[in-house]
Amino acid sequence: MGFKCGIVGLPNVGKSTLFNALTKAGIEAANFPFCTIEPNTGVVPMPDPRLDQ
Repeated sequence: MGFKCGIVGLPNVGKSTLFNALTKAGIEAANFPFCTIEPNTGVVPMPDPRLDQ
């Protein structure tokens, strides 16, 4: 069972900052539009006791 999620939005609104906060990836985030052009992929562990059954 897997879950995929994307972060989309206008330029310079904090998508990379949110991505860094969720994944601790450390991608570049700067205060100008189009700083991050290439897509980034991160994996966040989500413990769920339902999966342990």
